[in-house]
Amino acid sequence: MLIHEARQLYTGEGLGLDLDQTVYALDATTIDLCLALFPWAHFRRRKGAIKLHTLLDLQGSIPTFIRITAGKVNELSILDELIPEPASIYVMDRGYTDFRRLYRLHTAKAFFVIRGKKGLDFRRRYYRPVDRSTGLICDQTITLQGPKTSTLYPEPIRRIRVQDPETKKRITLLTNHFDLPAGTVGDLYRSRWKVELFFKWIKQHLRIKAFYGTSENAVKTQIWIAISVYVLVAIVRKRLGIDRDLYTLLQILSVTLLEKTEILPALSLAGGTPVEDRSANQLQLFDF
Repeated sequence: MLIHEARQLYTGEGLGLDLDQTVYALDATTIDLCLALFPWAHFRRRKGAIKLHTLLDLQGSIPTFIRITAGKVNELSILDELIPEPASIYVMDRGYTDFRRLYRLHTAKAFFVIRGKKGLDFRRRYYRPVDRSTGLICDQTITLQGPKTSTLYPEPIRRIRVQDPETKKRITLLTNHFDLPAGTVGDLYRSRWKVELFFKWIKQHLRIKAFYGTSENAVKTQIWIAISVYVLVAIVRKRLGIDRDLYTLLQILSVTLLEKTEILPALSLAGGTPVEDRSANQLQLFDF
């Protein structure tokens, strides 16, 4: 219910790209656990962990699909649980490269943008001119030539090579969207950093690394509480019209939690510098 309400509030919030389609980022993060205390969270022989699989709506960074599994569960299996939305765009890292599952997205009239793996066997069919000054290297239409991949994905795929302007690192992107400008495809992949930021925010600010219980139900309950807090802050931000990111708002709330301060004045503090997370009773170690 919270996710549905938050998504409605953020419907009109764009990505800074000329797109009318819904864009999702799919990724997973691993949370390490002690196997002796959490014997149900199988990961490796002597290590326990759980995985938080998340489909993030990049309009407002709202999670729309979340699955909590044991650490040994492969990320690819989550693609089988998703119900593709026609005309939507799914942005994924190369760990989700499975051409049978990608072709399923394609036949469902959904689009994908995924980072390609090295050593892909393909044949170039068409080549589009690109402006190399923008970081684009090539924009091609290809067909897969591998004995297995050509059967799993029998239709043409678009292959785009881009170079990061800061790191100068070159990456290959594969997509079934042939109408978008090549630069927009690169921007879409770069926008998936929001799901990484979501994981970082969840882990650092909502303290889910220290669990209050050791059962599977206790761990899942605590994670869902953390996600509920995240979505609640997103709803408060939109309803009160606060021009600050979610991460700054939660930091403000964390240091004013036990103060008798109305929420709107607390979140509308002057200045844009994030509030430091420190205890008011903490003495200074050095007196300068």
